[in-house]
Amino acid sequence: MALDSVGGDPSASGRVLVPRGTFWRLLRYLLPRWPRLIVALGALGAATAADVLQPIMVKIFLDRYLIPRHFPRGPLIALALGYVGLIGLTALFAAVQLLLFEVLALDVVQRLRVDLFDTIQRLPLAYFDRTPVGVLVSRVTNDTEAILEMFMSVLAAFIQNVALLMGVILAMLALDARLALVMLILFPVFGAIMWLYQRVSSPLFYLARHRLSLLNAKLNESLQGMALIQHMRQVVRWREDFHAINDAYRAVRYRNTQVNGVLLRPLTEVVYLLTLMAVLAYFGTHSLTAAVNIGVLYAFVSYLSRFFEPVNNILQRLNSYQQAMVSAARVFHILDDRGSRPMPVGADHPKIIAGEVRFEDVSFAYDGEHDVLRHVSFTVKSGQTVALVGHTGSGKSTAMNLLLRFYPLDRGRIIIDGHDLRTFDEEELRQKIALVLQEPFLFVGDVASNIRLGTKSLDEAAVHRAAHLVQLDRFLSQWPLGYRTPVGERGATLSTGQRQLISFARAMARDPVILVLDEATASVDTETEAAIQRALANMRQGRTTIIIAHRLSTIQDADIILVFHRGEVVERGTHQELLRRKGLYHAMYQLQSGERTATPPASV
Repeated sequence: MALDSVGGDPSASGRVLVPRGTFWRLLRYLLPRWPRLIVALGALGAATAADVLQPIMVKIFLDRYLIPRHFPRGPLIALALGYVGLIGLTALFAAVQLLLFEVLALDVVQRLRVDLFDTIQRLPLAYFDRTPVGVLVSRVTNDTEAILEMFMSVLAAFIQNVALLMGVILAMLALDARLALVMLILFPVFGAIMWLYQRVSSPLFYLARHRLSLLNAKLNESLQGMALIQHMRQVVRWREDFHAINDAYRAVRYRNTQVNGVLLRPLTEVVYLLTLMAVLAYFGTHSLTAAVNIGVLYAFVSYLSRFFEPVNNILQRLNSYQQAMVSAARVFHILDDRGSRPMPVGADHPKIIAGEVRFEDVSFAYDGEHDVLRHVSFTVKSGQTVALVGHTGSGKSTAMNLLLRFYPLDRGRIIIDGHDLRTFDEEELRQKIALVLQEPFLFVGDVASNIRLGTKSLDEAAVHRAAHLVQLDRFLSQWPLGYRTPVGERGATLSTGQRQLISFARAMARDPVILVLDEATASVDTETEAAIQRALANMRQGRTTIIIAHRLSTIQDADIILVFHRGEVVERGTHQELLRRKGLYHAMYQLQSGERTATPPASV
């Protein structure tokens, strides 16, 4: 995998800037929580006001009592208590606003993660074909964590520091209006620094997030294929690949650190020192012609420090803010990627009752250019069993992917019970068409919960009937916990045959009208296959069944056999009819039965 190439990722090149409106789109997640937000902003405003008033209290002490050497006990005690009270109120309201903003942040990111997970669950399979799993994991975990940090600290700090900055400016205007107005010249300077930092750092953050996604993808791939990696003695190679991606990630983060070291606090410290020198020079020059009020000088220098403190805080948090904006852009890229997902058309909401399936001149290409199906037409009547056979890559599974509407169909039509496939609601399709794959996927839980998958309201009796139908109960009767037998991740604690039987029971528990078996017996041992074949005879009665098979011995009793070759249906008929034709099916059957080494006829 190239370090900077993941299909569909806008950050792959590292040169894409955050789309406009990303920040405001994030803020919209706060709208349902506006009462708590108002309280948090009120506490923040109170903390800022109490903080800004503290230098004024010190000025009053200097001008009224210290310089005139007038120390009345009552007023001084009141002034001291007021100053201590302001410090206490600042701490109290700061703690309240911090707590409220953190709760808001957790609520927002929780909602964002749910939306993201829900969107990923509904994305078309074409999206997963081009996007590594680790990249999506990084979106749901790392990117949302960066957004959480923005809401928990950056947003509150921005609001607090901007409010503090405005309060300081107002206090400066009250002390010396001319000098305060001159200080406003600094705002364009800080704006230029922030603009430059955003321009330089944004591509680096995109590239860093992208390479972190690749790191997660490589880790996920290595963990899933650990048995094969160790068996093939590829540990060293995998470690080297991981180190290369990790080094690339470190390199871009190092460049980001260099940018932060130059454009953030060091540069503002220089501006602060130059401004402090200018203020002291102003008061020094002014003292040559008139008396300088020490309280005003102290308050102004104190406010100058407080003026740069929020500026520094804002600039320091630009790093986290920029990361959050990049992460938000990547999250919204997934949330907005819904155009290629097949959606129902029309408002008829037809139902699947008989289960008749008809392909009419269907052609399809995964990439939009190279057809894997070419003008495929066939009909499966209600209750029939039809087998799709052919060499690997001939288009059998693609035809079933289209029937299940995993991919959008743009050429030809697929008709179920007289209705176009595109008009069915997704719930109707998933409920009435059951799919059993060659590699069964089981979820962590127990046997019963895996059988109930997709039909949560299924009672215990129905679960038992489904297990009995597929001959699973003869295994369960030998297990101490029976239907409560724990199932590990991907069913790793069970044999391949046992996992496949559970997947059969899961399909039958839904009582589907159409049953699709995609190489469902290819990985099953002979004894288990015999049990499945006995079950299939019962399962197919009154139900349309489509079987994709490589092992021709399992589909000899099919009503119709369709032979696929290079995306086309080149032969059709019963087992005996196809053998008599001595075409591709005959050659495949002889090859599998060991009668002779056969190759497809030249005419096919």
